[in-house]
Amino acid sequence: MTKVPRISEAEWEVMKIVWAQSPKTSMQIMEQLEERMSWKPTTVKTLVSRLVKKGVLGFHKEGKNYSYFPLLLEEECLQAESRSFLNRLYGGSLQPLLVSFLKEERLSKEDIKELRRLLDEKSGE
Repeated sequence: MTKVPRISEAEWEVMKIVWAQSPKTSMQIMEQLEERMSWKPTTVKTLVSRLVKKGVLGFHKEGKNYSYFPLLLEEECLQAESRSFLNRLYGGSLQPLLVSFLKEERLSKEDIKELRRLLDEKSGE
């Protein structure tokens, strides 16, 4: 598997837009981010540039415009972020995370049913 670089929270906002539909120009990315963030165009351009340097975004040059597209799948980045979180906070051990989550969160009957199904599936491997 490709080594997935660390993506900041702000960079995730850019990537969500590009993963949802690509390619996107930096102007299109800015317009969509304007709806929920108060970032200046230079901020968005900086984030896009960082993502290109990290190898998460690729681009095509069309005249003066650049169209950006993801080089990594969202699922790959989510898995890497999950592993990083687990390592940072729980020393890589899943059990304390699950115990903490189960003690603190309210789960519906459907959630519990799905968790049981997943655990049964895992124990059958």
